[in-house]
Amino acid sequence: MSRDTLDPPVAHPHHATPGRSRRTTRRPTRHTRAAVGLLLPFLTLFALCFLAPLGYAVHESLHRTERTGPLGLGGEHDVFAGLANYTHALADDRFLTGFARVLLFGAVQIPLMIALATALALLLESASARGVPFFRTAFFLPYGVPGVIASILWGFLYVPGISPLVTLAQTLGRHVDFLARGTVLWSIANIVTWQFTGYNMLVLIAQLKAVPSELYEAARIDGANAWHTARYIKIPLIRPALTLTCVFSIIGTLQLFAEPMVLRPLASAIDSGYTPNLHAYSEAFVGNNQHLAAAEAVLLALAACVLSFGFLRLAGGHGTDRR
Repeated sequence: MSRDTLDPPVAHPHHATPGRSRRTTRRPTRHTRAAVGLLLPFLTLFALCFLAPLGYAVHESLHRTERTGPLGLGGEHDVFAGLANYTHALADDRFLTGFARVLLFGAVQIPLMIALATALALLLESASARGVPFFRTAFFLPYGVPGVIASILWGFLYVPGISPLVTLAQTLGRHVDFLARGTVLWSIANIVTWQFTGYNMLVLIAQLKAVPSELYEAARIDGANAWHTARYIKIPLIRPALTLTCVFSIIGTLQLFAEPMVLRPLASAIDSGYTPNLHAYSEAFVGNNQHLAAAEAVLLALAACVLSFGFLRLAGGHGTDRR
């Protein structure tokens, strides 16, 4: 037999290269079109629901309403005002006081809520926990109650004369006023904590379920008790979820609106500038100054971005140092 019969036919590289190159060039194109097709609905909603309102708010914040004619009765039109609305907002003592109030609110309420959510998540994920589905649903149930309804429900528990809590305190010889100037902020903090602790708990439980069970078994073999396992294994491994819940809580704190708005008719201490969001709402729909309200809303959004990214950088820096 000749050598030509034994050797298998070999394709000439000149003939294989064009087909391979064509497939190589077509494949990224198909993948790119598929990726764009999948991202297009999200990008469209993101542009319509976030970028467009934000851009409109910035546009409104850079204008002011000018009235013409005698006594301003000749009509009104918008003129460019530059940064005048921002300067006016930053010079408003009520707006700055409300902003400082929500910062104090967050500095106290967020750590307490996250600590409570972490404790509940660790308890429900412990090996000896019983009735986990029931308690998980019970703790999460307040999150399903809208903020306005939750504020109304707690308002009945705060108002003297109809509140069983106030009546019980008076029976015990204690005078309690949940809506006084010095306590109403913490009454609002109680509503927010009651409503969102269960949500944060579920986020932490989801992270705990992703921890390999082999780590717990190894810790048990090494003689670690439940406290050591929670402190040195569970809590460090759910650190990303803790960071996420803290960022959400920071943003939610700066947006505080529904609770003081509902409790305002019940508490004389809550005025139209009690929180920055409430102040912007009052400027827009009571004072009919939507341009100033837009500037305050933009400032509030910038503050939320700065605080959120600052906390993320701080949390990331601690994680790097620890490693």
